[in-house]
Amino acid sequence: MSDNYFIDLHPFSFSVNTALPQVIQNLSTIYGSRFRKLSTEVADYELSVQKSSGIRSFIKPQARFFCDQQEPFKPLSFQKAYAFLEWGMNWTVAGNEVQHVIIHSAVLAKGNKAILFPAPPGSGKSTLTAYLAHNGWRLLSDEMALIIPNTQTVVPFVRPICLKNQSIDIAKTLFPDGKFSDIAKDTHKGDVIHLSPPESSWENQTNTAELVGVVFPNYRANQDLQIYQLDKTQAFMQLVDNAFNYSVLRETAFSTLTNVIENVQTFEIFHNDLAQVAAFLEQEIIDFE
Repeated sequence: MSDNYFIDLHPFSFSVNTALPQVIQNLSTIYGSRFRKLSTEVADYELSVQKSSGIRSFIKPQARFFCDQQEPFKPLSFQKAYAFLEWGMNWTVAGNEVQHVIIHSAVLAKGNKAILFPAPPGSGKSTLTAYLAHNGWRLLSDEMALIIPNTQTVVPFVRPICLKNQSIDIAKTLFPDGKFSDIAKDTHKGDVIHLSPPESSWENQTNTAELVGVVFPNYRANQDLQIYQLDKTQAFMQLVDNAFNYSVLRETAFSTLTNVIENVQTFEIFHNDLAQVAAFLEQEIIDFE
């Protein structure tokens, strides 16, 4: 029998209706005290993850995702249920939120200074995100940067870090005490696992930060650190390409991203050493005067 649960993730909250043990256990592992049985709370979004019914549930069970009683995606294999919920949460916010300009990007901070890390799949962005979050940086988000319109202020939306394929073994070696979800095998992204950020990131989930840099990272196994300063126009267009709600917010999104790009440093980097990247970020962006 399904139960209703509540996930408190500033600035949004979610109710989740599910009877699936793997979903409940992974939510508890990843979100800790922010995940609990629903009581009197009113959530911003109502979600549900259920096992498919009928004869398929016995032969080839599948998981189904619902948002506000609508089913936006085709079912996935049952063992992907938790990852399905995480992706569904991303979709829900990206498709409905208009109070912030949303960039598909990691965002991490040192003190109150933050850097955006927009990057396509395969760039090593999430591995870098996990490394920084476990080495003195504060995770604001692995997937979504929420920028207050016409400012450089970014609002945390702390969620787990989504790691894929070879990055899974790397992360488990680097962070043996990390809180990992179960692995979702053979997804459209390959094998996927979610890693909860350190408690310090959760504790600061209401503390905003000011953007001082935009860095497009690229991991290359045989390439030492190479740094290229990006032309402002090029950087702006790449941010536009990564903005979930640019077409909805239009002038507001344009002015916000223009303001950001005009007032931050912009780089593209190629690397094979996470520590070298961290040193560059701190010395040349965070501590830059």
